[in-house]
Amino acid sequence: MKKIAVIGAVLDSPKESSKDFNALVSEYQEIIQGRMGIPFIKENISVISLTVIGSLDQINSLTGQIGNLPGVTVKTSITKKTLT
Repeated sequence: MKKIAVIGAVLDSPKESSKDFNALVSEYQEIIQGRMGIPFIKENISVISLTVIGSLDQINSLTGQIGNLPGVTVKTSITKKTLT
């Protein structure tokens, strides 16, 4: 059973964490439907939003791995509705 989710990530030091973040996201490319990133250059912060469709295990695994990256904060919002 699949769900739609939005994963929001804030990279506090994008120059240091973006390589690991992008490598991790590429491992989950099969569930990622969209990605939007906004760099705040003066503040040295990047905000990234991922829209995904996957199982709860896949969504939680990606969220957990992103949250374990140094300098990255992540939150996820998951639909209550299950896709067939």
